Amino acid sequence: MRIVWLFILLVAPALAQPARLGPRPFYLLDLLAPGPLRERLEACAECAVVYPRSSLAIGHRGAPLYFPEHTREGYLAAVRQGADFVECDAVPVRDGALVCRHSDRDLAETTNILATALAERCRAGFKPGRRPDCRTTDLTLAEFLTLEGWPEGANPEARRPGDYYRAASGGRPLLYAPGTVMSHRQYIALLKHTGVNYIPELKRAGLPPGMSLESYRRRIVDDYREAGIAPERVYLQSFDLDDIRFWRSYAPGYAKNAVWLDGRYEQPGFDPAHPERLRPTMEELAEEGLGYLSPPLWVLLARDDSGAIVPSAYARAARAAGLELIPWTLERSGPPATSWYYRTVAPSLRSEGDVYRVLDVLVNQVGVYAIFSDWPATVVFFDACGR
Repeated sequence: MRIVWLFILLVAPALAQPARLGPRPFYLLDLLAPGPLRERLEACAECAVVYPRSSLAIGHRGAPLYFPEHTREGYLAAVRQGADFVECDAVPVRDGALVCRHSDRDLAETTNILATALAERCRAGFKPGRRPDCRTTDLTLAEFLTLEGWPEGANPEARRPGDYYRAASGGRPLLYAPGTVMSHRQYIALLKHTGVNYIPELKRAGLPPGMSLESYRRRIVDDYREAGIAPERVYLQSFDLDDIRFWRSYAPGYAKNAVWLDGRYEQPGFDPAHPERLRPTMEELAEEGLGYLSPPLWVLLARDDSGAIVPSAYARAARAAGLELIPWTLERSGPPATSWYYRTVAPSLRSEGDVYRVLDVLVNQVGVYAIFSDWPATVVFFDACGR
């Protein structure tokens, strides 16, 4: 029997394999205040032997709470933790290929480029007190793939190039090992046989000579077509509605699951308590064919008169219009009570364990479709035990 189980684990798609959560979900559970939610989660944790993969969990840039973002190691960690989606922010390099990087201008903060000969390609090299400007569009694909991925961060007091990207995080020195950077096509190949879904983002990126915005939009879709990936496994995303409208015309099958990253929270006067002021309205978005809307976590949350966390008016309006919601990003930046991601409910949060209170509202009251997370195992555990 043990041999049969080992064979299944080795050859079956990732969706058939159990998630491997590690200690963090249970560490957070220990921090959660006593009450019915903690009792429910603890009862499940005590009896659960196997945790299934979760269609709620999106590996945000992989699993960057502990692994460098957009690296092979982080992507595999997200898959092993049970995420049903893994994200690649796809930006172009000089010869027109796409690579997985949050920004086309963040190489000095997310890779070791300053300690390599490619530092000469930076538009502004390292100089104490100055932020370097190192761009993907100034490197070929082959050159980009020689870099090491490092956790996002920068040390503005660095006196040497190598100390700039080996920054401290929250005052703590980074203990991470470097990761393997990935092209968009490598990311596709890595996940192809896992059963995990793709969630690539078209960025507001600079373009190399010879690449138009239209060819950039086409390239991100064509990489999936050429790899033979079924359209239903691809959730194209962008902050620009015009990108999604282009995909609907160019590749209707691949556009069916397109996600609009709602950046309207940056507009003056934005208030999630008054979604009726937004343009387009929720109803107009649904009428034009949008199925998935993705705002920051705090936009979906509010506090009632008693201080309890409840769904925001924005969340209720979106769901009433038939839109699926995919908020970002869980466990992104320190304790919830001091994090931008929880700004509308911060007074009601006391510890990192309160992430489960947030999940309880998002999952059981708002009814979100999925959740971006920097450590997918937390969402996977809640999906198994918190419903």
